[in-house]
Amino acid sequence: MKKINLKKILVIVLWIIGLSGLLASLAFATRREKTIIAENIFVTVNNTDTNLFIDEQDVKDFFSDRNDSILNTSLKNIDINGLEKALNSHPAVENADVSVDINGDVSIDVKQRTPLVRVFNLDGESYYIDTQSKLMPLSDKYTARVLIATGYILEPYASRYQFSANTISKNELFSKVSVLDDIYNISVYIANDSILKNLIHQINITPDKELELYPSIGNHKIIFGESKDFEEKFEKLKLFYTEGLNKTDGWNKYSIINIKYKNQVVCTKK
Repeated sequence: MKKINLKKILVIVLWIIGLSGLLASLAFATRREKTIIAENIFVTVNNTDTNLFIDEQDVKDFFSDRNDSILNTSLKNIDINGLEKALNSHPAVENADVSVDINGDVSIDVKQRTPLVRVFNLDGESYYIDTQSKLMPLSDKYTARVLIATGYILEPYASRYQFSANTISKNELFSKVSVLDDIYNISVYIANDSILKNLIHQINITPDKELELYPSIGNHKIIFGESKDFEEKFEKLKLFYTEGLNKTDGWNKYSIINIKYKNQVVCTKK
C-alpha cells in the first residue's frame, strides 16, 4: 500500500481552514461596510507652498454647492467615482482622489494645477497655460507670479480651453494659426533653466508670429525671432549675458539685443 503523507494532509487542511477564515472575514467586513455611515471628511490639498487656488473649505463647499451626499450617508451609497470626476472638473484641480474606510472617514486628496505662463490676448482677456500645457482660467482667490505672454495673441479662452498646447502643436491646422504652443514650449524651457527663469519675465508676440523677450533687469528688448531652434538661441543668449554684459557692465548700454540670426548676437546701443 502507498504510504499516507500525514504532514502533507495537515498542511492542506490548515490552508483550507485559513482560507475559510479569510473568506468569512471578508464577508463580515463587506456586511459591516454596508452599515457604516460617513462621519468625517478629511481634505488634503497638495503643493500649497507654490499655489493657493483651492483649500480644504473650497473643496467642502464645492460638494455642498452640488448637493452631493457625503456626511451621514452610508458608505455603500457614496459615489466615489462620481465625486472624483466632479472634483477633477474644477478649474483649479489637476488631480483628485477620493477614498473611504471602515471607520467612516472620507479622504479627499487634491493636487492643484500649476500655472506656467499668464496669457493676455488682443481682446484684453487673460488666462493661464499650466505645466500640463492646458489652458486654465484666472482665479478670484489667488494670482500666480509667472511669466507673462502679450502681443499678437488671438486665441480666446472659450474656444481653446478644450485643447492643450501639446494638442495644438500636433494639429497641422491649429499649429499654423496658433501661438499658444510656441508660448508653452518657450515658457517650459525658461522655467526649467536656473538662469533664464530669474532673468526673463515677459514674452511678446509680433504680428509676424515672432517672439520678443523682456528681461527683469536691464532696460532692453531681446529680439528672439521664430520659435524654432529656441534651445540654441537661449544658450547663445546666456553666453552673451554671462560673458558679455557682465564683463562690460553693459546691462543698460543697449536698447536691443538681437539673437534671431544663427551664430550672431547683434546689439543696438541706446
